[in-house]
Amino acid sequence: MTPLFAIIDTPIIIIIVGLGVLLFGADKIPKLARSMGEAKKEFEAGSRAQNASHPPQDQPPPASPPASPTSQPPQQ
Repeated sequence: MTPLFAIIDTPIIIIIVGLGVLLFGADKIPKLARSMGEAKKEFEAGSRAQNASHPPQDQPPPASPPASPTSQPPQQ
């Protein structure tokens, strides 16, 4: 099975960009890129806020203090 990134090369990327310009028009491309950048910034800010409010769960629980010895002698 061939990885997807091995199939996509420079001519294909140029064709995709050209089709995008034809479909959306040259004046819409910067607006589209700007809105995608703003959405990415908003997503990252939300992700940081989520991570700050919820600590990671893969940390072990804190160690408990050792049990105090009992005053009774062991029974035989």
